[in-house]
Amino acid sequence: MNSAVIWQRILYKKIYGKDVLKMKIAVTYEDGQIYQHFGHTEQFKLYQVEDGKVVSEEIIGTNGTGHGALAGMLRELGADTLICGGIGGGARTALSDAGIRLYGGVTGNADDAVAALLSGSLSFDPDIVCH
Repeated sequence: MNSAVIWQRILYKKIYGKDVLKMKIAVTYEDGQIYQHFGHTEQFKLYQVEDGKVVSEEIIGTNGTGHGALAGMLRELGADTLICGGIGGGARTALSDAGIRLYGGVTGNADDAVAALLSGSLSFDPDIVCH
């Protein structure tokens, strides 16, 4: 087991009190890239992760749902982690209330960002807020 997987297990156990790493990561998505405004995203790419590896992925449309309501949608889909570009303060609060970890201020390819998160090398801005 590599150090990134060990790091993720420790993080997951600290947050959830569980020893097995199972995550569902949502990424704001457009044409393979991370969409840069959470509240206006028309799609999420969802990644099911077990023991530090992506075991399935799917693209889900938001059907016109926007801003804070997206947090409820993600919770219903079982997502516990979100990678996105910009995000407003209300949506940040809604995600926090839903128990969804946020990695904001991320750009580039969605698959690469998930791989970086799982390896412990994702570059993100914990204080990103769109106005």
